[in-house]
This record gives sequence, structure tokens and C-alpha cells, in this order.
Amino acid sequence: MPKLDQRIAVCTGTFDPVHLGHLDIISRGSTLFDSVVVGVGPNPEKQHFFTAAERVALLEEVVRPYPNVSVQSFEGLAVNFVRSVGARIMLRGLRTLSDMEYEFSMSLMNLTLDPRLETIFLMAKEEYSHVSSTLLRQVAEFGGDLSKFLPPSVRIALERRASERREKRNDDGS
Repeated sequence: MPKLDQRIAVCTGTFDPVHLGHLDIISRGSTLFDSVVVGVGPNPEKQHFFTAAERVALLEEVVRPYPNVSVQSFEGLAVNFVRSVGARIMLRGLRTLSDMEYEFSMSLMNLTLDPRLETIFLMAKEEYSHVSSTLLRQVAEFGGDLSKFLPPSVRIALERRASERREKRNDDGS
């Protein structure tokens, strides 16, 4: 078994879209670890607004200020991805009590799948504790103001995609 490096942390998610809460966890992680790899993965339970390639491109743009942060897409289990980049640490953000229950179960499952991996949790800052990609997609669908929650380039991309989806629904007669 290859040795895993505890100085490398991996932060996985769908990032559909990446928002300021995600960026806060990534930037804080970049000060705690020598390297942070952001893993853009699938979630079979979600209908994605953006393709994996689009999510990677948006993330690469917004993490550019952090020289020790890289972005990769992956398929399959997060633990396999973490191992594939040689990391030992899974970095996760916590917003709410319901997040804690979900993340606790997931970290125990990951630990069972690979006992060498540790999960480190960072609490969301108060201003991001209510922000989720799901809610932001809903706000975008109804044309709400997203400027407090998203980097400008991501806001523009999300507004454009929501507009395209509205036009498509209108064209389809929905």
C-alpha cells in the first residue's frame, strides 16, 4: 500500500456551483495544509446545472489566488480519489446540525473503507452557514440577487445557465 501524505488535504464536493462558503473552507484549508486538492465529483442523486468540466473551470478560476490549491474531477468514491492523489486528509465544511449528522456518518463510512484516512471539519463562518448550492440554484431560477453568495464569474455563469433553462422551459411549453 502506498504511503499517504498528511500534508495534503482533499476537499470533495459537487460544487454546483462553487460559492463563497466553499471558497472560505478551501482558503482556510490552504493555510493549514501544504497542498489542497479540490475534487469535483458526481452525485447521482442530483441533477447538475453545470457539467463536471464547467465546474472544474469555474473552480480553477476562483482558486487561482491560492498557489497551493489545485482542482481535479473524479468519478466514483471520494476515498479512492483521496488515495489516488496521495492524501491522508479529507477536508469538509460544516454549516448546520443536519450537516454534522450527515458528515459524521460519511466520515465513519470513509474510515471503514480506508482506516488511513482522516476527516477534518472546519465550521462555516456565520455569514455562510445558510448558503448551499441547492438554494443558490433555486434563487437563480427565480432571478434573485446572488451577489452576496457567489464570486462574480460564478454568479454570471449561474445567472446565464438559469436563464437558458427558463428559456428552454418556455420553448417546451412548460
